[in-house]
Amino acid sequence: MPKMKSHTGMGKRVRLTGRGRILAEQAGKRHLLEGKPSTRTRRMTGTVEVAKADRKRVKKLLGR
Repeated sequence: MPKMKSHTGMGKRVRLTGRGRILAEQAGKRHLLEGKPSTRTRRMTGTVEVAKADRKRVKKLLGR
């Protein structure tokens, strides 16, 4: 049986903390920024924990 490979794209998008939490960049800050208020774009900076609904899928893609 071949070795299990982790999804390289997912590895570049998320990062695991020491406690096992999955952190990712906040979504919605790549384009169409002119129409969004600056307060909203400031809120979107930094990293957030991945939603509970997506955790299982992300962990599977990371090979964990």
